[in-house]
Amino acid sequence: MSERVRAGEVTQMPEGFQCAVEVGGVSVVVVNYEGQFYALRNNCTHKDYPLLGGEVVDGRITCAKHGGKFELSTGKARALPAVKAVKLYRTEVEDGQVFVSPL
Repeated sequence: MSERVRAGEVTQMPEGFQCAVEVGGVSVVVVNYEGQFYALRNNCTHKDYPLLGGEVVDGRITCAKHGGKFELSTGKARALPAVKAVKLYRTEVEDGQVFVSPL
């Protein structure tokens, strides 16, 4: 059975908000971008640096350490030095709460 974790209340997660939650022992970054919630494994695939706190522009999160970029909607790497996609997680909004679970 897959683990479903509460990330927080929608009203407490405004545009640009980021947080990390643990899903099945893995750190996952949750991002509110343009009113949509996205969740990705909280590790750059280049050097395993956390993505949490990275700048989000044009639907991509940037690793603060070396500048790798990942699409929030697909996890695909879009800027070197990252070449491998980051794992995505499902987000659901239910009763004003944001939940994260494995795809």
